[in-house]
Amino acid sequence: MASQADSTRDESADPVVESSESALETARRQLQHAADLLDIDPNIVERLKYPKKVHEVTVPIERDDGTVEVFTGYRAQHDSVRGPYKGGLRYHPEVTRDECVGLGMWMTWKCAVMDLPFGGAKGGVAVNPKELSENEEERLTRRFAEEIRGAIGPTVDIPAPDMGTNPQTMAWLMDAYSMQEGETVPGVVTGKPSVIGGSKGRGEAPGRSVAIIAREAIEYYGTDIEETTVAIQGYGSVGSNAARVLDDWGANVVAVSDVNGGVYDTNGLDTYSILSHHEEPEAVMGHDAPETVTNSELLQLDVDVLIPAALGNVLTSKNADDVRADLIVEGANGPTTSAADRIFAEREIPVIPDILANAGGVTVSYFEWLQDINRRAWSLERVHDELEEEMLTAWNVVEGEFNDRDVTWRDAAYIVALSRIGEAHEARGLWP
Repeated sequence: MASQADSTRDESADPVVESSESALETARRQLQHAADLLDIDPNIVERLKYPKKVHEVTVPIERDDGTVEVFTGYRAQHDSVRGPYKGGLRYHPEVTRDECVGLGMWMTWKCAVMDLPFGGAKGGVAVNPKELSENEEERLTRRFAEEIRGAIGPTVDIPAPDMGTNPQTMAWLMDAYSMQEGETVPGVVTGKPSVIGGSKGRGEAPGRSVAIIAREAIEYYGTDIEETTVAIQGYGSVGSNAARVLDDWGANVVAVSDVNGGVYDTNGLDTYSILSHHEEPEAVMGHDAPETVTNSELLQLDVDVLIPAALGNVLTSKNADDVRADLIVEGANGPTTSAADRIFAEREIPVIPDILANAGGVTVSYFEWLQDINRRAWSLERVHDELEEEMLTAWNVVEGEFNDRDVTWRDAAYIVALSRIGEAHEARGLWP
């Protein structure tokens, strides 16, 4: 792919966040924009601007030194017209009510794009997990599970891991829920260890789906993947797995980063020799490479494909003009602000949205849920094959809307999602 623009990089800049736009505001803007492109009942759109419920709870725990500290937890349930609520739980200091609502809305669209029988939810606790011991984190998780127990369940709302949580977190949550129910209920969460009902391939699924969609987009724009350069911001579960799968398929991954910065090699990086955040936190900068880059600089590298796979709101109106990639594939949730989206559209830089690209996580969560219901585990090969099939089906439907309408890829994905959700609301009606 040829570079779309030549820009001067700000050598000292940190990733710029448009803090004035919350996840909720972005989600509502995207919803309204897609609705304007469809013949959909405006009353349904109005309902979808708001969550059905938001649970806010206090989570007191005893610290290891005997003191008691109280944290705030949330579970935002957006829409369940197509099935039980589904979405992650995150442990992060900046977890807020509105963030959970906005991310829950994105989960509604994501499940609908993938045609999964789920609605959207998101939750978490406003806490820095790095400041907790393992015992403290277990006590926090078990108490949080009890506080939201009435709001979750295998046919009601099914949490999963997210930022700051992991399979062990889900194991504690499942155990706490099961103890109060008096029976083992593996289907109450997904993303568990496989030994207690988790699915093989769940951990790497979001990154794998990003790689699949990136591969399809690269082919769509007529480029050989073996001649494609890729830069990935974020080397956690999503970024590292996307990097390694793309590497396996012949792409030239030239830059990756974590919170401390990144490494850059125009000849390509050995992605397997760079430890992911799960393997060793913040290990990227310890890798021997010809050049290092800041996270801001990585976003501005002259590459064919840019994959923001770290935090939200990293592509903004302040740096969108400096992006030199020809194609952006969103690995993180909400990495592109509405203002940046408009700039990329004007510059004719395609942006493949998060609700399609990283939907592998919720898709394999669906597979896990089915395995738990049927008490029968799938092989890793079957999980990979089924994920490939589901991602290609979703890609083809979104590609059809993109080709048939004068819209962006994000618009096309939202049109698919909103059409399905609107039809379900029309069919079910408004009670009473």
